[in-house]
Amino acid sequence: MINYSETQKEITLKIDSEGTLSKWRDWRWQLSHTIRDLDTFEKITGISFPDEKYDELKETLEKFPLAITPYYLSLIETEDYENDPIFMQSFPSVHELDVIGEDLADPLDEDRDSPVEGITHRYPDRVLFLVSNKCAMYCRHCTRKRKVGDIEYIPDKDQISKGIDYISNNPQVRDVLLSGGDPLLLDDSYLEWILSELTEIPHVEIVRIGSRLPAVLPYRIDENLVEMLKQYHPIWINTQFNHPREITSSSTEALRKLADGGVPLGNQSVLLAGVNDCPRIMKTLVQKLVMNRVRPYYMYQCDLSEGLSHFRTPVGKGIEIIESLRGHTSGLAVPTYVIDAPGGGGKIPLMPNYLISWSTNKVVLRNYEGVICTYKEPDNYESVFCNRKCDDCTLQLKLDNADESKSIGIEKLLCDYDDTIALYPENNERMERRDEK
Repeated sequence: MINYSETQKEITLKIDSEGTLSKWRDWRWQLSHTIRDLDTFEKITGISFPDEKYDELKETLEKFPLAITPYYLSLIETEDYENDPIFMQSFPSVHELDVIGEDLADPLDEDRDSPVEGITHRYPDRVLFLVSNKCAMYCRHCTRKRKVGDIEYIPDKDQISKGIDYISNNPQVRDVLLSGGDPLLLDDSYLEWILSELTEIPHVEIVRIGSRLPAVLPYRIDENLVEMLKQYHPIWINTQFNHPREITSSSTEALRKLADGGVPLGNQSVLLAGVNDCPRIMKTLVQKLVMNRVRPYYMYQCDLSEGLSHFRTPVGKGIEIIESLRGHTSGLAVPTYVIDAPGGGGKIPLMPNYLISWSTNKVVLRNYEGVICTYKEPDNYESVFCNRKCDDCTLQLKLDNADESKSIGIEKLLCDYDDTIALYPENNERMERRDEK
């Protein structure tokens, strides 16, 4: 049996009494020792659940399995585990079995927007590419909770090649986001093969990787991985830190290696009730991220996935947090608060109202302090009329690889070259009555 003792806020593993296990920082060892059952969790942490609670948790695990890396487990403060943000993100709750009316198995309609297996094509110029079904840890708030418990597997080259072919055959795709699962759990050679294939496609300008590993398994970020990634710039990585306590000496070292390797880093937090729904916590988190050269990118409203209602906050809580950040800390540290719209509508930004009112030649604004001011609009602004005859345009249009594309959505109503004056939702009753005449 493996015994655990705490040293400098990390658990150091020992085998019997023969000395410290040297493989603690070996990411493959961490994966092979992932905690996956209640008995092991209790033995390691010393936490003992009452029989009734134990049975409820066991029932939860039958639907949503448990998987915590030893590293992440070591961060739990066992004396107050029920309120611990590390515990709440990694350990199951009986509330996960509470599926309410608005919960959805696939709230973002990723499967419906999938032209080929592994690809979600929602936005005009970018695609989501699922290249792995494996995670180092099962985050309890995962938006792809429907997939948790599926057989962990890595798509083979034939399946990945179909996704690469789709990207290659759609020249509007300039941005590819690798996700999963976690792409950084792929072996270096396999991940390199995917990156090499993508960078050979002329119209692919950047590749992004979404990974939780800097927070839950930072030892995966080793020199070999970074050296490989450096060969395929521009590579961007977005990670997910949700609480300041996740930023440890080990995660800081992982972020340093990536940043020193020229990888721009972003962070996508999820707003979680009882974990980080506090202006003080979020302000500390974003400031620590910026110190580690990580740009706070998004703060997500928790999705409508099944079993996540206990994590969701009112939208007003997110607005309150943004109010506490804008003007109160560096603009660089303020993320965009978004709802990833149910039904595949994409990310919709939300923010406090800083524009109070406006007239023909003035707008009335307020700042973070509540100071109200006016901004004078120009009296003689004449917009450039666009008739799509670029050769006759007076603007400087000498752009490399300039892209001509049709406008959609609200842009269509604003542009000068389209006669559309209104957009109507599908099955609009008023329009149907018109058609019946």
